[in-house]
Amino acid sequence: MKDSKPRDFIRQIIHDETKNQDSRKVITRFPPEPNGFLHIGHAKSICLNFAVANENKGKTFLRFDDTNPLKEDDIYVQSIKEDVSWLGFDWEDRLTFASDYFENLYQAAIKLINKGLAYVDSLNANEIREYRGTLTEPGKDSPYRNRSPEENLELFKRMKNGEFSDGEMILRAKIDMKSPNMNMRDPAIYRIRKHAHQRTADKWCIYPMYDFAHALSDAYEGITYSLCTLEFEDHRPLYNWFIEQVETEHRPRQIEFSRLNMAYALTSKRKLHGLIINKIVDGWDDPRLVTISGMRRRGYPPNAILDFCERIGITKKDNYIEMGVLENSVREELGDTTQRRMGVLDPLKVTIQNFENDKVEVLEAQNHPQIPEFGMRKISFTKELYIERSDFKEDAPRKFHRLKPGGEVRLRYAYIIKCEEVIKDSSGNIEELICSYDPDTKSGTGKSDKKVKGTIHWVSAEHSFDAEIRLYDRLFKVHNPAASDDLEKTINPDSLKTVQAKLEDSLGAEGAPPSFQLERTGYFCLDTKLSNEKKRIYNRTVTLRDSWAKIEKAAMSQG
Repeated sequence: MKDSKPRDFIRQIIHDETKNQDSRKVITRFPPEPNGFLHIGHAKSICLNFAVANENKGKTFLRFDDTNPLKEDDIYVQSIKEDVSWLGFDWEDRLTFASDYFENLYQAAIKLINKGLAYVDSLNANEIREYRGTLTEPGKDSPYRNRSPEENLELFKRMKNGEFSDGEMILRAKIDMKSPNMNMRDPAIYRIRKHAHQRTADKWCIYPMYDFAHALSDAYEGITYSLCTLEFEDHRPLYNWFIEQVETEHRPRQIEFSRLNMAYALTSKRKLHGLIINKIVDGWDDPRLVTISGMRRRGYPPNAILDFCERIGITKKDNYIEMGVLENSVREELGDTTQRRMGVLDPLKVTIQNFENDKVEVLEAQNHPQIPEFGMRKISFTKELYIERSDFKEDAPRKFHRLKPGGEVRLRYAYIIKCEEVIKDSSGNIEELICSYDPDTKSGTGKSDKKVKGTIHWVSAEHSFDAEIRLYDRLFKVHNPAASDDLEKTINPDSLKTVQAKLEDSLGAEGAPPSFQLERTGYFCLDTKLSNEKKRIYNRTVTLRDSWAKIEKAAMSQG
């Protein structure tokens, strides 16, 4: 039986190598550095690594690459675990750290020294950079390159014992200073860092470099497929060199794929950290960021992110994915899973002059027009209501099918109303509309054949509550903010607007859905980080339509 959809190139490679029962098992890993929060690019890698293992009845390790204590913190470890779990993936008993293998890595370094394949270098950082050469000029050997294994071993042990200061000595692999691949020009293996580690405290003052620790940790865990992004393609010969020279039992295979580049977004941890330090955004979980925690706080459901990752696929080609692709996945998921409610973001008061003062009429409203299983809810119709200010115009154009002086419109789930009078303040601003309602036009009763072209949403003034609504838009106003020399100049000044809204009282009741669609407005969720008993704050997750689609199309056509 053939698969229902074509495989990407990585799945095809794995299929070809595992289709026979005697072939290698599928064991993958997701190896984040605990120096920041995960973003949408990490989500792509998480989905790939866990999915290909699950599809082949394999296993996936969640391994933290904690080799640089200067930048790492347990806060990041916990946030990463929360993000991976929230996306729906389970590492079971396979939670590991590179620091679990510090002793193994130290012994591996000693093995390379004894084989004459590693040496302690006394050049400083600037000298090492100078000796390394360029892309067009070969490097030259360090004057310390030919130290004997015995001398190197003694110096390396003294490095471990803390006898040298940071940067005074470094352990390098002895490969080829003339290699056209810069990564093979005697790369560093170990550096001195006299800084307490989050897990090993002061046990070590030397720490392995990324390429060394990464390759060997994969081998120690029996990883069969090391899946990584294209920037590591030139590192693959070094990855394989470490595994071959240390003579590990397992030989993982590294396969590279294109990283996820999002338009109008930023994924660089360093630059994101700068935005946080300069208070341009509200932490790593700011809803304008494409960090996983930011998207979660904004109301993006995990299934939407999984759908997005599946849609963009796995390729070798680097390209930019438009933000609208992600937002469409969010809309489609929320459209099928969230209930409908009514709320007014810019309230305009309406008084129904022919409705009794203290009367409250209870109406029924659908929780979802296409999903009967979501049931019905009660809403209250009273003399004083609120509608959206934009749903009324004094000088309305001919095709304005909402409310205007002397005009009629249907209130959703309720009655047809007619605007009888416009009340203004001393400055000429509209304060209130005086309307009448037709009691024979109640929705769903069939008493009247009267029809109007427009239907608008509303809330009862008495049976609604005040809420702060945060209208989030894209943080950046340029297609590729990472390319800018001045990141702050690329910030969209309208990325966050706050309005005081009126929401139907069912959203303030116990058991109210935390995520919902406000009819005709967009999808929203409760911001649990900022809300409290006295104040409810909601984030706009996404609009009902992609308002940026035309802007992006015009920008692309202009180059």
